[in-house]
Amino acid sequence: MTLDTAPPRHEVAASAAEGPLGNAHSQLRSAVATLGLDDGIHRMLAQPRREITVQVPLRRDDGSVEVLTGHRVQHNFARGPAKGGIRYSPAVTLDEVRALAMWMTWKCALVDVPYGGAKGGITIDPRHYSRDELERVTRRYTTEILPIIGPERDIPAPDIGTDEQTMAWMMDTYSVSVGHTAPGVVTGKPVSVGGSLGRSSATSQGVVHIALAALAHLGIARAGATAAVQGFGKVGAGAALILAEAGVEVLAVSDQYGAVHHPDGLDVRALDQHVAATGSVVGFSGAESFPPEQLLGLDVDLLVPAAVEGVLNEHNAGAVQAKVIVEGANGPTTGAADEILSANGVLVVPDILANAGGVIVSYFEWVQGTQSYWWTEGEVNHRLEQRMLMAWNDLLETQRRTRLTLREAATVTAVEKVAHAHQVRGIYP
Repeated sequence: MTLDTAPPRHEVAASAAEGPLGNAHSQLRSAVATLGLDDGIHRMLAQPRREITVQVPLRRDDGSVEVLTGHRVQHNFARGPAKGGIRYSPAVTLDEVRALAMWMTWKCALVDVPYGGAKGGITIDPRHYSRDELERVTRRYTTEILPIIGPERDIPAPDIGTDEQTMAWMMDTYSVSVGHTAPGVVTGKPVSVGGSLGRSSATSQGVVHIALAALAHLGIARAGATAAVQGFGKVGAGAALILAEAGVEVLAVSDQYGAVHHPDGLDVRALDQHVAATGSVVGFSGAESFPPEQLLGLDVDLLVPAAVEGVLNEHNAGAVQAKVIVEGANGPTTGAADEILSANGVLVVPDILANAGGVIVSYFEWVQGTQSYWWTEGEVNHRLEQRMLMAWNDLLETQRRTRLTLREAATVTAVEKVAHAHQVRGIYP
């Protein structure tokens, strides 16, 4: 379907109280109405194709037994095998995993990666478990979901609370089960067992490619531009470092423990070393501490929310002074906040584009693994930048034609691609 004019809004945006799944469904309903899709297609796109909830018994180091709950949701695989991260967090719920799997479907479609969306997680706080306990949790969880994953079925990757070691354990557990080494079953692995060069920094790299492009789109030079990063984890810390190297002054960052600020820009590399030594940004001698909730309202050019869902909502969106928001996290902005930010003239670059660098390089890793032919880090980074900027330019053109917001244009584009795949494939039998 070709869109030439902006349609009327068909519904009120999801409120913060609806949570990530309500927000995801609201975005889908709006896109379906814009595209004029029928109710049958809407229902197919709104519901996961497959989901599983498993109990994960864990023998603790002290000999006691604890039972944890894990999930894996495969939202869609009309365009290819399912793809998505594994999250270890005490906040993991089935509805959260459903929302993240849906957003992953749109992300893959938007950047033309031949996957559908999936997501998984265990309700666990990994900080309270030993390495041996986390290995046992990972191997048992992998065994429980093993019937529905595989290089041609569903390919997990790391997310919050997991890392390349987690993926190595998953790959080994799956490989032992099938009787041969299967590097394509997961991405985000160590390079020594089939991972890709450039994968660990890919999401952060992608965020920065889009952030710099968005600043340029608004006529803001990168040299001397200011930024704040909410969430100094795997994505946020990497993005802050790369932004600083590009000439952007990172004035403030935060993590789950606190926030730090310097009016002339943080020494991000020194801060990263401090976090590696202490586990938090708190106590960094090169900056002043301040309440983390104030970071979102700082007077900066660029705001990068890179932590968890729903941090920008109807209660704080009006205080945002940034000119550009580039979503490093999945679902950090609620529907109500989107309405406020749009009315206030804030350019919001949606997560399904901004943080797609991880899945793009995961795709590169999967391709390298299936071909047993490895690329240089330069090749990976160059191809990542090409993919990100191509998707950005295409999105700007769609926005220009349709007069939608960037999020609406991105979701409509992605939903149309997935819906078309369903229509072309048909329904069996």
